[in-house]
Amino acid sequence: MVGHKTMPERGVYRRCVGIALFNQRGEVFIGHRVDAPGAWQMPQGGIEPGESVRAAALREVVEETGVCPASVEILEVAEGPPLLYDLPPEIRARLWGGRYRGQEQVWVAARFTGADADVDLGHHDPPEFDAWRWVSLAKAVETIVPFKRHVYAAVAALFARHATPDPGERHL
Repeated sequence: MVGHKTMPERGVYRRCVGIALFNQRGEVFIGHRVDAPGAWQMPQGGIEPGESVRAAALREVVEETGVCPASVEILEVAEGPPLLYDLPPEIRARLWGGRYRGQEQVWVAARFTGADADVDLGHHDPPEFDAWRWVSLAKAVETIVPFKRHVYAAVAALFARHATPDPGERHL
């Protein structure tokens, strides 16, 4: 067919940052996605052209949680190649015009030094999340959608030193 281009088999991955945002107790922030019932995830988002990974991580945390940038301390940026995940075909078709096969994520560990009351999910329009909670890294891995689970397992291993062993979870 003339003018018809198909996506290469490997496809193109959207470059983005994922943030494991730890509280003072070593629990990690997860938010419930507004656009996907039952889907919980850590903050994440695209890296803008010319933007550093650290700057993108801070921007995404502020956009998605509404916290003050001064209450977020970047602890480390994961070394090594980005972590990849493929989107299921039904999601791929509706996101970014089907342009991306999935995402390649550089992960950042950060510490939230503010108070829980500082979280404002309505800060960004439209909001990314409609609920949030602090959970253990292990619970975050269990809670994430299956197509991202291998990425979260790798993140849990990379950043385990910033966490506490399964302190339980608190719903907010």
